[in-house]
Amino acid sequence: MPRRLRAAWKAVHDPVAGVPRWARVAAYAVPLVVLPSSLWRVGGAFLGGGAEHGRGDLPAWLPSEAYVLFLSLLSEALAITAVGLVAAWGEVFPRWVPVLRGRRVPTAAAVVPGAVGAVLLTLLWTVLLIVTELTGTTVRGDPLPDDYPGRQGGWAAAVYYACYAPLVLWGPLLGLVTVAYWRRRAAGVVEAVGTAGVEGRC
Repeated sequence: MPRRLRAAWKAVHDPVAGVPRWARVAAYAVPLVVLPSSLWRVGGAFLGGGAEHGRGDLPAWLPSEAYVLFLSLLSEALAITAVGLVAAWGEVFPRWVPVLRGRRVPTAAAVVPGAVGAVLLTLLWTVLLIVTELTGTTVRGDPLPDDYPGRQGGWAAAVYYACYAPLVLWGPLLGLVTVAYWRRRAAGVVEAVGTAGVEGRC
């Protein structure tokens, strides 16, 4: 079993040839900058009595704990896709993908979502974490509630900021990795075209 786990970890994380070291570091950093906020949400919902805090517009039938757990898992799953921009499964569809398994991933299929995601995440977390704190209002313009974690002071506020501040890096890191992916794939296409031309003349 450990051998299978190591093999699976290697298949997911090992970079392909031509990936710059900085791009590899940036890709691996994305899930790490997202993890603290996910742990903070889950801890608040299941351990800190925060299940009812900030329900917002959630329907009454949906437990807050289930929503928080889903949101945290979804955030990590999306963050891990950044690793695909440096690993083999971001260039060739893996075996578990029906119909497409073994086929080359179109460059645009990775670059377009990566670029759009980088822009949206940068704007989202800049607004949520910086503008919200400076203005003291929510995204909707309402005043921050008295039980807002950043207003509690002491260790509670320090832990909150330590967990959420790294999210500001999510968009820029994803943008860097996306650019590196595009440059590598574009260089590969040019090289393949050049090789084909040489073979055609021989």
